[in-house]
Amino acid sequence: MRNEADVFADLGALCRSEGYVHALANLSFRDNIVRYSGNMSPKDMLPMFSPDRLIRTEISTLIGLMIQSDMNWAMPSPEVVQEQMDRTDSLLKELHETFLPSMSGALAEPAKAPAEDLELLGRGKFLREVIFYGGESAYTFQYRDLAPQEYAEDDAWLKANREFSIFDARTVAESIARLQEQKLMAVVAHMATSPPEQWSILPGYTFTVREVAAASGLAEPTVEAVLNAIALAPGEKNEAFRAVDDFNVANATPLLRFNDEFVLFHSYGLVEALYESPFYWMLADRPYAATAMQNRGRFTETFCRDRLELVFGKARVHTNVDIFESKARRVGEIDVLVFFGDRAVIVQAKSKRLTLESRKGNDGRIRDDFKKSVQDSYDQGLICAQKITGPKVKLVGFDGREIPVPGRLTEIYILCVVADHYPSLHFQTHQFLKYTQTERIQPPMVLDVFTLDAITEMLSSPLRFLSFINRRVGYTERLMAQHETVILSYHLKKNLWLENDVDLLMLGDDISVDLDIAMAVRRDGVNGQPTPDGILTRLSSTAVGRIITAIETRPDPGVIDFGFLLLAMSEKATIEASTGIDRAAQMARRDGETHDLSLGFDSPNRGFTVHCSTDPVDRAEARLRRHCEVRKYSQKAKTWFGVCLHPSDQSLRFGFKLDYDWQPNARLERLTHDTPRPANLRQAIEASTKRSKIGRNDSCPCGSGRKYKKCHGQ
Repeated sequence: MRNEADVFADLGALCRSEGYVHALANLSFRDNIVRYSGNMSPKDMLPMFSPDRLIRTEISTLIGLMIQSDMNWAMPSPEVVQEQMDRTDSLLKELHETFLPSMSGALAEPAKAPAEDLELLGRGKFLREVIFYGGESAYTFQYRDLAPQEYAEDDAWLKANREFSIFDARTVAESIARLQEQKLMAVVAHMATSPPEQWSILPGYTFTVREVAAASGLAEPTVEAVLNAIALAPGEKNEAFRAVDDFNVANATPLLRFNDEFVLFHSYGLVEALYESPFYWMLADRPYAATAMQNRGRFTETFCRDRLELVFGKARVHTNVDIFESKARRVGEIDVLVFFGDRAVIVQAKSKRLTLESRKGNDGRIRDDFKKSVQDSYDQGLICAQKITGPKVKLVGFDGREIPVPGRLTEIYILCVVADHYPSLHFQTHQFLKYTQTERIQPPMVLDVFTLDAITEMLSSPLRFLSFINRRVGYTERLMAQHETVILSYHLKKNLWLENDVDLLMLGDDISVDLDIAMAVRRDGVNGQPTPDGILTRLSSTAVGRIITAIETRPDPGVIDFGFLLLAMSEKATIEASTGIDRAAQMARRDGETHDLSLGFDSPNRGFTVHCSTDPVDRAEARLRRHCEVRKYSQKAKTWFGVCLHPSDQSLRFGFKLDYDWQPNARLERLTHDTPRPANLRQAIEASTKRSKIGRNDSCPCGSGRKYKKCHGQ
C-alpha cells in the first residue's frame, strides 16, 4: 500500500489536468443530486448513503487541488472525462485506505499521554480518519437559516465592512440553490438532444450576478458584494493545501470565477461558508473582535432558549440563571434552565471549535479542544445540577427575579451544546467525556445546535422531548452512531428501547433517511412526508396517545413518570392497552359503573391501573388508590401508577404514583393470596373488561379475592 502523501500528490496532478473541471462537475452531479418524482421517499434518498458516493469533504478536497494552478476550462472528449472520473474514484478510495496503516501504527506506538488517560481509540491517528470521513451534522437549510440568527447582532458591521446584510446573504444563497436546480434540469434536457462530444453538466453550475439578482429581487451591487465575499480571490492558488487536513481555502471561499460567471459545485459549501466565515472576518477587525465573540456566545444561548420555549413554553424556560448560596456567594451560572414538573434541564452552551491541529490528529490538541468545548461545559453543568437542590440556594434570572425551584426534583438532565459542526463529536464524547451519574443527576447529552434544532422540531411536546432525552442518556454507553440525528431518526421510527441483554447497538448513517426527508419537507419545501411514519403518526389517535397529550397539559410529578412509561411501550402494547381502555370506557358509559384496566411490567418493575369512573373525585381516588396498592403488591412492583378517566371522552380526571420498595404485608398478602397474574397483555385486558356488569356479591375484578361490595364497590 502506498503512503498518503504519494496518493495525495497523484490526486493533485489529476485535478490539475486539462479540462478536469468537467469531470468534477459530473462527479458533483452524480453524488449530490437526489432524483425523485412526486413525493421524495426513503428509497430516493438512500443512494446518498452509498459507500461509493463521494462525501462533501472529498469533493472539497478535489476543488482545493484543482485551484492550485490556473484552471483549464477546455472541454475534453467524453472518453477523457470518464477516465478522469474513474481515476478520481480510484485514488480517493486508495487515499482512504492509506489511513489504515496510520491507525495500525498507533497500536504499536507508546501513548504520549498517561496510559490511564488515553484509550487506544482516542488517539489522534484514529480520530483523524473519523474527523475527515465522519460526514456532516448540519443540514444545508440549517446553515442557511441559522446564519441570520447567528449574525443578527453583527449586521451593522457587515453592512459597513462588506456592503451587505446577513439577511441579504441568506437570500442570495437560497436563490443560487433554486437557480442551479433550474439550470441543471435545463442542461440535462439539452444533453438528451446533443451529441456526446458536447455533453457537459458544467453550465448547470455556473451563474452570473445578473441571474442571481433577478432570482432574488436584490440589487446587483448587493448580490455582487455577497458573491465576492465568498468567492476565491483572483490569482489565489491554495498553495498551503498539502494534505487532506490542511487548511483548504475552497472551504472558506467555495465560489470559483470563470470570466464574468461564478461556479459553485456544492451548495452545502456555500451555506457552510455563510455560517462560519463572517465570524473570522470580524475577528480580523481587532477593535470589533471582542464584540463578535460576545455576540456569538449570545447567539448559542438565545438559540437554545428559543428552541426549548417552542417545546416547554416561555414560562418554564429561563436564561442566564445565577445560583446563590448567599447574597455575596454566587456558586454557578446556567445558560438555559427548564423546569417541567419534577424534572429539570440544564443547558450549557459553548462556541469553541475543533482546531486545524486537531484535524491533523494532534493528540494534545484534540483533548484540549474537547475539554474547552465539552468537558468544561459539562463540569459547569454538573456543579449547577448539584447546587440547585440545596436547601439555602436561590436562583436569580437575568432580570433579577427569583426563580422558584420545584419542591423535589427527581431527575436533572445536562445538555452540553456546541455552536458549530464538531467533527466526530459523538465518538469523542464516548472516548473522552468524564461524567458523574447519581439517582437524580443523569448522564449528559452532548450535541450541537443543529441536533437540538431537529429534536425540538420533531419532538415538540414536553413529554416526548423529555422521554427521548431520558432514554437517550440512559443508553449512553450502549449506543453508537455517527451523529445524534441518526439516533433521533431511529427513535421516531422504532421507539428507542434496548433490552437488558443488548450490550451495544451501532446504528448506520442510512437510518437517518426518514428524518432527513421530514426536515427537508418542513424547512426546504421538498414534497414528501413531514413526519416519519412511526411513533408520531401511528398512535396519536389511540387512548394511550390521548392520555399522553393530557399529561402534557398538566405536568404533575405523579403522572409525568406515567407518561414516560406509556411512551416506552411498544406499538403492539400501546394498541392493545388502548383497546382495553376503550372497552372499559364503553362499559362504564353503558352501565354507569367503574371499569378498569391494570398492566404490569417486569422491566422496569412497575405498572399502572386505569379506572373509567364518574364517581366524585374523593371517592374515585380512594377506590383507585386501594386498587393500585393491591395490584402493586401482587406484582411486587416498586412503582405503580393510578389514573382515572372520564368515561364520556376519556379525559384525564386525576392521577398519582405509588413509589416505594416492595415489602411483605400480612393484610395485602391475604388479599392477593389467590390472585392470578395475567400471563400477557391481552389476557390482562380480557380479565379487566370481560364483565359488562359486576354484581355486588361478585369477586372484585381487582384480584383482591374479596367481594366487590367490600372492596371497590364501597
